[in-house]
Amino acid sequence: MSRCAEALLARLVRHAEERPDTPALDDGHRRIAYGELLGEIEGRRARLAARDARRVALPLDNGLDWALWHLALLADGRVDVPVPGFFSEAQRHHLVTAAGLDAWIGPGGSALGFAATLDPAIACREVAFLPTLHAGTGMITFTSGTSGSPKGVCLDRDAPLRVAESLAEAVTPLRLGRHLAMLPLATLLENIGGLYVPLMLGATASLPGAAELGWTGGSGFDPRRALSAIEAFRPHSLILVPQLLQALVDLSPQAPAGLRFVAVGGARVAGSLLDRARDGGWPVFEGYGLSECASVVCLNRPGEPALGVGRPLPHARVRLAADGEVQVQGATMLGYLGEPPVDGWHASGDLGHWEGEHLVLDGRRRDIFITAYGRNVDPQWVEGELCARPAIAQALVHGEALPHNRALIVPATPDLDDRTLAAAIDAANAGLPDYARIGEWRRCAPFTPDNHQLTANGRLRRDTLHETYRDWLHAPADRAQDAATVPRRRHAMTPYQHLQAATRAERDWLLAAPLLTRALSGEVSREEYLTFLGQAYHHVRFTVPLMMACGARLPDRLGWLRSALVEYIEEEHGHELWILDDIRATGGDPEAAATAEPAPATRLMVSHVRDVIDHGNPVGFFGMVQVLEGTSTAIATQAAEGLQESLGLPDDAVRYLTSHGSLDIGHLAFFEGLVDRLDGEDLAAVIDTAKMVYRLYGAMFRGITARDATRELADALV
Repeated sequence: MSRCAEALLARLVRHAEERPDTPALDDGHRRIAYGELLGEIEGRRARLAARDARRVALPLDNGLDWALWHLALLADGRVDVPVPGFFSEAQRHHLVTAAGLDAWIGPGGSALGFAATLDPAIACREVAFLPTLHAGTGMITFTSGTSGSPKGVCLDRDAPLRVAESLAEAVTPLRLGRHLAMLPLATLLENIGGLYVPLMLGATASLPGAAELGWTGGSGFDPRRALSAIEAFRPHSLILVPQLLQALVDLSPQAPAGLRFVAVGGARVAGSLLDRARDGGWPVFEGYGLSECASVVCLNRPGEPALGVGRPLPHARVRLAADGEVQVQGATMLGYLGEPPVDGWHASGDLGHWEGEHLVLDGRRRDIFITAYGRNVDPQWVEGELCARPAIAQALVHGEALPHNRALIVPATPDLDDRTLAAAIDAANAGLPDYARIGEWRRCAPFTPDNHQLTANGRLRRDTLHETYRDWLHAPADRAQDAATVPRRRHAMTPYQHLQAATRAERDWLLAAPLLTRALSGEVSREEYLTFLGQAYHHVRFTVPLMMACGARLPDRLGWLRSALVEYIEEEHGHELWILDDIRATGGDPEAAATAEPAPATRLMVSHVRDVIDHGNPVGFFGMVQVLEGTSTAIATQAAEGLQESLGLPDDAVRYLTSHGSLDIGHLAFFEGLVDRLDGEDLAAVIDTAKMVYRLYGAMFRGITARDATRELADALV
């Protein structure tokens, strides 16, 4: 056991003696007092030893189980790999393979090759080849990075605990008795600040599930539910990323009673937001850190003037390179998984300067852009000021070599009109110098971890966004409009909005299918559900081959779409096997379903799309994506819930529906970004294919209950 782990357990022993009845962990439904905490940990240590689990994935939601299993892994010195809940199936496969995981505690292991054991919580797998880890690795925290494959940061067992000791020392004067974890515990920042620090202080770590805090998926957030949780748990401390702080302050300008410390980090915080929060009594303290440095490096302390991101914590040494890059030593990573070990000073990629002992950040070195007039601009500064306006949820700013900066704008709600957004941008511009103001903007879909446009802790994945919107962001400036100083949009309707409007009638016809309307209220028979699964198998099994054919036939002007197809293929590979598993769990015969002849509408739908790819414009394939993913997001999750309730089905019988309901929300946002880069004949091809597939897909659903499926198909095509 590491020195810091021994010290933490020693503190737990002391807390058990001095305050045995004080809750150590509380999820809102169950509490574990300090007097029983060590026994709970020991029980899980024994279960891990019985399974000989060495490299263990922890994909659980926030709660007592996450905390207890994590502490057991820490005490035993086993390699702990927290798995963010928003990771896609492909990202999870990558994580399992890259780290050589042999145990999985939580849902979803069977799809990744883990088999059930005598212990219902622990699934295991044989690992023929163990990837080499850096010596001393105790935790691997996977960051979203700038590509679809997450990057593993290898930390020893002491590094996160050393950071926690520094944080505990910094907040001790506040006498914090309760912390509410608002971020996923799989996020290193909350793991350290929301679990280790309260336990070191003898305080209560409140760990309700994500849904109780208002989270939906990786990025959806309901601040009303979050405030209800804050009122229920009455915490003294919180950890927030800027977007959460923005949402909470917008809803509740006055801070909830009892809060003493709200740490904010993960991305740059707009000065105007910090001012508004503090004016309302929110005790906000900005900090700075990186996963490669075991999270927090600097923090503004209570009782000190708030300046920049604060002073370095006791465990960390910080210096600036000649070009202003921030370099850190102390509690840094052993190295990235699969890459050579590192030692010494870690180059952060952030630029900064000192004001006394406080570090002030000047932006990411690679993100700073230089306008056509030679002015350096940190986009995070401008983005922060834009997002401080209630109408704007997210923004990305670009102005390299441009006379006027451009911005991608995500509205706070989809129904906000352009006039409201323009007014918000005007208001932000009024507080910015002329060289930093926004001259052109366009609205777009939300940036989320699911569409690879946002990291787990809320940072923009700029490479992905710049690639997705390259044609607009990097287009040469229009000289006729160079003198304009107010926001403007070049299109009254984006290509994606045009696609939606052009196919509305066909989409409405599909969604009006009697089987779909009955499914939402749980009025579908088991036979009808099995018939649907059988038809789904016969079109889903062609999805990946159609994607591959599309990629092979795309013209050079659309070559940028191939990288998107690669991501889709990684996500969709093997989903037809999920359907066969659902058929088996529902009581059907998967082998018979796989060999049965598909219905005419199903067969014609696949044939039509293949013909578009082979003999028309291959980009038309994305019309099929629009139909299938749009339908999933509209009805899949609700239909699955209705079917389970009415037919008494187990979770294993609705895996295809439940996975696609949530998965395709992120896909659809990603898809919108792709469509917005199309125009002319390419957009027309997508619209044409979508119209036909809506009709054929609707005929498939109607054919499931119709006596004469051929006649139903003919009616659909009239």
